[in-house]
Amino acid sequence: MRIAFISDIHGNAVALEEVLHDIKKKQVDRIAVLGDIAYRGPEPSKSINLIRGLNTDVIKGNADQWVVRGIREGEVPQQALETMQQEQEWIRSQLNEEQISYLESLPTELTLEEEGVRLHAFHATPDSLFDVVLPNMKDNDLLTKLTTKKEADLYLYGHIHKAYERTVEGKTIINLGSVGLPFDGIAKASYVIVDIVAGQVQTSHVRIPYDLEKVCQQYEKFNYPNVEKMQNIIRSGRN
Repeated sequence: MRIAFISDIHGNAVALEEVLHDIKKKQVDRIAVLGDIAYRGPEPSKSINLIRGLNTDVIKGNADQWVVRGIREGEVPQQALETMQQEQEWIRSQLNEEQISYLESLPTELTLEEEGVRLHAFHATPDSLFDVVLPNMKDNDLLTKLTTKKEADLYLYGHIHKAYERTVEGKTIINLGSVGLPFDGIAKASYVIVDIVAGQVQTSHVRIPYDLEKVCQQYEKFNYPNVEKMQNIIRSGRN
């Protein structure tokens, strides 16, 4: 069984299409999507439609929640709140009510078992769409935040846009990185493949180049409200 885990697309349909093309070439058996589909990118509607067209497991991220009900004080730095609210309004204007209802209805976690290997997947933590768990967190804190709700062999999440893998006390924790908006300094789409064969597990991060300048031009073409900031993130792979 070969499973592709993708997340944090953020309305970057150009990157998403490249990732889906690569997944198809690699003959993946199953795809799981761990949230943040539309918000902050120039093609939110197309991104949602591409994900829905996969007819696969999809869970909700914090940015999906933002599209549905707006961004609240305390959820982002105060100095960024007004601009991010303007971005949210722009995203909402690009979507229809059926697409918004789809985001609202998404579950918040996913549990899989293949050949005796258990996988628990969520967007940020099993209990929150918003908590930030970074790669350098202490072992005990990492275990407490991510692994105590359900027993599993692999724990997979998104949200932080920084790809990594750590094994702590027999539990393997994997962050997928971001398809559409990486923050780890590598300006390429990121996703994870998990291969399970006869109980053996192999994991890999995949980085896919895509047309960065096309996306940067889309922000301008579609009159996105925070163009320069988003172009800088796309080009640098840093927030």
